[in-house]
Order: sequence, then C-alpha cells, then structure tokens
Amino acid sequence: MDYQALAQLLFPQVTETPEELEARYPARNLPEGAVVSRMAPSPTGFVHLGNLVQGTISERMSHQSNGVLFLRVEDTDAKREVPGAVEVLIDTLKHYGIHFDEGATHDGDIGIYGPYRQRQRAAIYHVYAKKLVTEGQAYPCFCTEEELAAMREKQEAMKVNFGYYGEFAMWRDRSLEDIQAAIAEGKPWVLRFRSTGSLENQFKFDDLVKGKLTITENDIDHVLLKSDGIPTYHFAHAVDDHLMHTTHVVRGDEWMATLPFHIQLFKALGFKLPKYVHIGPLMKMDGTSKRKLSKRKDPELALTYYKAEGFPIAAVKEYIMTILNSNFEDWRRANPDADLDDFKFSPKKLNPAGSLFDYAKLTDVSKNVISKMDAATVYTLLTQWANEFDADFGAKLAADADFATAILAIGRGGKKPRKDLAVWKDAKDYMGFFYDDYMNAPVFDEKFEKATVKEALSKFLAAYDPADDSAAWFEKVKAITTEMGFTTDMKAYKADPAAFPGTVADISAMIRMAVTGKTNSPDLFSVMQILGKDRACGRIQAAIDSL
Repeated sequence: MDYQALAQLLFPQVTETPEELEARYPARNLPEGAVVSRMAPSPTGFVHLGNLVQGTISERMSHQSNGVLFLRVEDTDAKREVPGAVEVLIDTLKHYGIHFDEGATHDGDIGIYGPYRQRQRAAIYHVYAKKLVTEGQAYPCFCTEEELAAMREKQEAMKVNFGYYGEFAMWRDRSLEDIQAAIAEGKPWVLRFRSTGSLENQFKFDDLVKGKLTITENDIDHVLLKSDGIPTYHFAHAVDDHLMHTTHVVRGDEWMATLPFHIQLFKALGFKLPKYVHIGPLMKMDGTSKRKLSKRKDPELALTYYKAEGFPIAAVKEYIMTILNSNFEDWRRANPDADLDDFKFSPKKLNPAGSLFDYAKLTDVSKNVISKMDAATVYTLLTQWANEFDADFGAKLAADADFATAILAIGRGGKKPRKDLAVWKDAKDYMGFFYDDYMNAPVFDEKFEKATVKEALSKFLAAYDPADDSAAWFEKVKAITTEMGFTTDMKAYKADPAAFPGTVADISAMIRMAVTGKTNSPDLFSVMQILGKDRACGRIQAAIDSL
C-alpha cells in the first residue's frame, strides 16, 4: 500500500503539516508544576451537578498551582446540540464561581490556543488524520449501516466481542485500487484507527484517583473522523489536549472503558499523555442501597434546581468540597472563617467509588453559610433571588431595604447566630408576616378559652411600651402571667401541671400568634420593635376584636 498516495487521495486539501501546527500552538510559559486543565462539555442544554463537581476539581487543581483552566466546547455531535446551550453552560458555571482563564465565551474566544469549539477546528484534525494515514495508522472504511448491522448480528451469533476488529474489519487491508473505486463512486467513508493492540496483552497505568491499574489493550479499529469530516470525541480530544498543552484531564469514570484506546491513540500520534483524574459518579441513597443520581428521577441533579430553590452559591461550593475531599470538614472546623480557596484541594483524596450526595447535609451546610453572612449580604442575595423567582416578594423587599435588612438582622452575628434560613425559598415563610399581605389570621391554641386569650392580650396591650428594653418587656409578660394565675416556674409546672392553667410560654405564644400569625417566629421583642408600635399594637387589637 502506498500510504502517501492514500493520504493525498483522502485529504488533497490538507497542505499544513503537524510541525506547522506545533509552531502555532507553542508550549505554555508556566511555573514548574502548574496544572493546565479544562472543562470540555457537550452543548446539550443540561448543566448538572456533575459538571460543577468536575469543574471544581479542574479549577482547584489549575488555580492552586498557578496554572490555567480553559473551556472547550465539544460540539462534534451536531445531533445532540441544543441552540443556546453553550451560553447557558457558560452563565451557569460563572454563577457558581467557575472562572475560566481562556476558552469559549458569549462573544467569541479568549486565548491563543483556539478556536475553542471543536466544530471550528475541523481543518486541524485533518492535518493529524492525514499524518496517521501517511504512517499506515489509519484507513478509510466505506461500510454501510446495513453492513455494520450484519457484522454485529454475526458477532452475536458467534458469541464474540462486538466491534470493528480482526476478521470483521472489512476495509482494513483493502487495496488502494478498491479505495479509489469506492471514492470514484461517491461512497461516503469514515476514517478508522488501525489498532495494533491485542486483548491478550495488558499494561500498567497510574490514575490520580483510581491508583495503579492493570489495563487490557484495545483491539478495535475505532472511528476517528465521521463521514462529514468531523472527528469523534476520541480523536478530537487527543489532538486538542496536545495542542492546548493540557496536563491533567478530569472526567467521569464512565470513560475508563475507552482509556486503552486513548492511550494507544496518543502514542500513535506521538503525543505526551496527560495525567488522568477519573472521578466516580455522584450517588444517593435509595432506601438501603446506593444508586447514581439520575436526570429522569432526581431534580437535584440539574444546577438550575439549586438556583431556583435559593441555595447560595457559597453554600453549594462549600458542600461540593465536603464531598470531594475527606479532610475538608476538619480543615473547616479549624478555620471557620477562612476563604474556601485557602483549602488545599487534592485529587488523591477523592473517593474512587464516587461521592454520596446528601441533601440533608447540603441543607445543614447552607444554614451555616447563611448564618455567617451579615444582614446586608443576606438582603442583597435574597432580593436577587426573589426578583427572579418570586417577583411580588422581591418588590416588597426592594420597597424598603432598611426595613427588610432590620428583619434579617434579628439574631444574626455572635457566637451562636440563628439558623432559620437554609435556602432563600424559606425566607417568605420565615419573615412574610412582617408584610400585611402575607400575614395569616391568628389561630389560638384551643385549650385556652377565648376570654383567657383576650384577657392576656388586653393586659399586654395596656402594659406595652416601645421604649422598654427586652428585659423590661419580658418582665411585663411575666407580670401578666402571674396576674392571670399562670406560672413562670417551669419546674413547678412540670411537677404539677394541674395546679396552673398554663405558663409564661403560653402567654408569650398568645402574643406571638396575635402579632405574627405564627407559632414560631424570630425574637418577639425584636419583631415588635421593627414593626413599630402602631402596627404591632394594631395587630394585637385586631386579634382581640376577632375574639
């Protein structure tokens, strides 16, 4: 076979050489040990938690080492591409603090190693495809869909491995004349890799997560270029990672099956193999067993879910780190106020089997994160969320920022701040009663006669003075308690409940219900101070009138 003639027959338009491409994409000038990593998603329109996990790992490894993180869009599968998906992806990752040093953006590319969208790089792949053909490492295949289906049926009947290899590789050793004739007939062709591997051979490989592995060689003649000239993921990522000087590839361990082919392909192309970080899937408990998070079953897989629920970005990022590195929580306990980026992330501390997603733990992390924010920050983030997901609530918050911020300041700060909010979605239920439109009608405990409730509220109304501090305010509540025969001695009540109609807690609950319409609320003294005397007393009077 005259491979030079074959290469010229298949790629007459390719005049550029691999050496010229190497010169166009020079080595990066980075410090020793700097990691160059990438996110390389397909633009399918679904941005999921796995993207964020992978992005976080790549981002930490790159930026902790003074390296580079870039975004490359792997859009070689036109059938799966969703219009606008690239923009959604960029915006979503930016929302969660994954910032790229170079790559695809809304307005084109940033960086000298582009284009960063694979469909725009077709000419580059053809240079290396021609090189492989010239060296006898790739060949055209003119098999039809029907012929491939028949091959698969034959393999099934013979009970052998599926794939295009050995005796089933119909075009592997065809003559130049046969190929010329097929091209002259206008038959479409794909370019296949000529594998020299054997399933009888194994080799050692070191993965940064999985550790030392024993891998069986690849014997399949995989497709490198599809019939439209666009490369498969396998070929494109090898060429791109080489020219963009990627040092570390972070990807899901579902790609482990193709790793033997990728190693083989890098070697055939003469490229240095990047280090691989194969991460396990995100799992969740389903009853007593674990299963993968599913797009169909689990809304929490989609990143849009966290934004809509109102999880702060900082909380999601903090939680992601708890499931990625086993030592993160110890570090956080020792450094409660440190910036998340100060934590030294290590891919070697990733769980090889994958991470267990725990919604309850995410909620706890989020409560802690929100509790440490000052009221102004909470107000800003809450209002941003409400403007997008609850416009009426957002308008109320925006109408009087000082009022809303004062509400959010209740119990905030100090060594034991309140943890009422886990997500911004909780805020309306938590603080809505401050706004008359959201106030529920009071429903008092039926174990007390209406006359008793009315008496307690009337006495409190008569005694209330907004100039009182919290201690004086509560002394008046205790005085009403005693006047009505209730008790302030909780131990005495527990010892003999029948001796008293109720306790100071019951009197407080009556006032709370009248003022807030709720059995639980933030500190009632603070609530009344923020509402102001007219509104607070007006609500109590309305409750008395309703009784």
